[in-house]
Amino acid sequence: MSKLNKDKPRVLSKNLFPVVGIGASAGGLEAFKRLIKAIPEKTGMAYILVQHLHPDHSSSLPEILQRETRMKVNEISDNVKVQPDEVYIIPANKMLVATDGVLLLSPRPKEQKNMPIDLFLSSLAEVHQSHAIGIVLSGNGVDGTIGLGKIKEQGGITFAQDLESATFDSMPHNAIKAGVVDFILAPENMPRQLLLLNDSLNIISTDEDALPAEFSEEQGFKKILNLLRLKHGVDFTYYKQTTIRRRILRRMVILKREKIVDYLDYIDKNNDEVDILFHDLLIPVTSFFRDPEIFESLCKEVLPEIVKNKSSIDPLRIWIAGCSTGKEVYSIAISLHEYLSDKVSEIKIQIFATDLSEKSIAKARSGIYDKGEMDGLTAGQVQQFFTKINGSYQVKKIIRDMCVFACHNFLKDPPFAKIDLISCRNVLIYMEPFLQKKAFTTFHYSLKPKGYLLLGKSESVGGTSDYFVPLGPKEKIYSRKAFPGKFINTASTHSEGILRDTDYGLRSNEKKKDDFQKDADDILLAKFTPPV
Repeated sequence: MSKLNKDKPRVLSKNLFPVVGIGASAGGLEAFKRLIKAIPEKTGMAYILVQHLHPDHSSSLPEILQRETRMKVNEISDNVKVQPDEVYIIPANKMLVATDGVLLLSPRPKEQKNMPIDLFLSSLAEVHQSHAIGIVLSGNGVDGTIGLGKIKEQGGITFAQDLESATFDSMPHNAIKAGVVDFILAPENMPRQLLLLNDSLNIISTDEDALPAEFSEEQGFKKILNLLRLKHGVDFTYYKQTTIRRRILRRMVILKREKIVDYLDYIDKNNDEVDILFHDLLIPVTSFFRDPEIFESLCKEVLPEIVKNKSSIDPLRIWIAGCSTGKEVYSIAISLHEYLSDKVSEIKIQIFATDLSEKSIAKARSGIYDKGEMDGLTAGQVQQFFTKINGSYQVKKIIRDMCVFACHNFLKDPPFAKIDLISCRNVLIYMEPFLQKKAFTTFHYSLKPKGYLLLGKSESVGGTSDYFVPLGPKEKIYSRKAFPGKFINTASTHSEGILRDTDYGLRSNEKKKDDFQKDADDILLAKFTPPV
């Protein structure tokens, strides 16, 4: 094969049994043995092991592990169909992906970074969705963190080896710090937890029309949504209910609550559970320069157009809606800086970055990321745009000063105006068409006549094609159509000033206590005066 199978489209698996993807590197053999030995012969799950091996190393891992279990241990050959109660092991010098319940091999590319665990776990998430389980064991590096994030994003369950039992702890440590791990356990304790999860996992259907029986208690389900709305001001009623319910079920599985009434009782006794569920629903999974081909199109086709004719009195304005922990924001800011080069100081740049999650906004505003979160950046970009601080990396002030972060709900809060580019990626896929149309109407109003909209790979403008036109057949970049929109109360310069004051104030701690009245006046002005 000349290209990796990762470039081929995945087919959703019809298998209804859980598939467990297990990744390890240095120290992984011992961890594998401890895990496999503790798994009962009949669990109804399939187990797929992906490990880092030297390209020239002929592995004896299948024979070694067969001594530890009564399950059949298979070295994977191409197009193997996954069966429950069997163990599958990737051969040396190969990369592995899953599609339609089948395992596909391809040669390990010499020119690319070797991240076989991320590659496989990401494909597992895409194909098996909520029936995917990811485990990261002992190893050096960051491989596995992105893959676990993709599994979590699809409603699956994730594990990492506890740091005390890991021979090399950087792989599980990076996954844990990235917030993509549900259970942290020693390998021999993982099978017991898997068995506890199994029955509950099987009630989570991938069929959009087949909702679990527990959710016939609509009153209880609506009460959970109401608790979220009252505490966090976000109404999930018109979000895709299959996704929302799957996430609630996921929390129930983790907490071992079989019925919604039991989960509501737990919420009543544990005040922080609504916050945990809220952040779980928001899925803060992101990365620097996610989907590099989109950034390539952005730099070649969009930036030259929006930069053209800009000056110090005509600011370049960008809005990242649903910015998560800020990696998308800083990726765009870095792209702008690289494109403008020495001319960057000649143009006033305003990047407004908003999200529902205060936790994500706080991390984004700090601009501090662990080594394991730096994937997607080149060594040159890390050197030029980041400063090493206490073992982590902070975005340099020249980039952070372009960006203003704030909690904001673009579905109900006043949007920004006179925007050149809006990026809203991997947010709309969780919304019903009603909310999607509302979002597109807002974005159309916010953009300048020749503004651009950037969406995620799985998103499109759908039924609002009268508002936007795609730049090309493959790109997820759209230009604004001239279409008269209804009046929308936009965020004025008053409210933008509040965001900026708050943002820089939090950075420098220079905000004065006697500014509260001024802020209150500004908020009132922003809310009740027309947009400027």
